[in-house]
Amino acid sequence: MDMKLEVVVLPVSDVDRAKDFYTRQLGFRLDADFPINDGYRIIQVTPPGSACSIIFGDGLTDAEPGAVEGLHLIVSDIEQAHRELAGRGVDVAGPFHDATGAFHQAGETNRVMGLHPQRASYGSFASFADPDGNRWFLQQIIERLPGR
Repeated sequence: MDMKLEVVVLPVSDVDRAKDFYTRQLGFRLDADFPINDGYRIIQVTPPGSACSIIFGDGLTDAEPGAVEGLHLIVSDIEQAHRELAGRGVDVAGPFHDATGAFHQAGETNRVMGLHPQRASYGSFASFADPDGNRWFLQQIIERLPGR
C-alpha cells in the first residue's frame, strides 16, 4: 500500500501574515482559504512543484506557533533559490554544509558556511524561518539516490 505525505499543519499566530509570507514571499500557490466560522479558518498552500501542501489557520492545532522545525524544500540549485528568496525579502542563511559531510545537525553544530566541497547531492543547505519561527531548510539535490 502506498502512503504519501499530503499535508503538513503549521501552527501560526497571525493567519493573514502567514498567508502573505507563504504566498507572496515564498511564492507558494494558494489552494484554499476557507473561513468556516469564527475561530475556524483553513488556508492551504503548496510549494511550486510539490505534491505536499501546507495548512495553517485558526482552530487547526494546539501546537505553539513556531514549534515546527526541520521542514525541507528540495531545490536543484541552492544558490539560485537563495537569491530568489532573498530577493523576495526572506532572510535566508547559507548556503552551508555539515562538517561531517552528512545531513545537517541540530542548531548550528558543525555547520560550515559554503556549499558542500564536492557539491554532492543532499549535502548543501540553507535555512529560513516564517514570521512565527517555524524553521525551514532548503536542501540541494542534483541527483537522487536510487529508489528515491
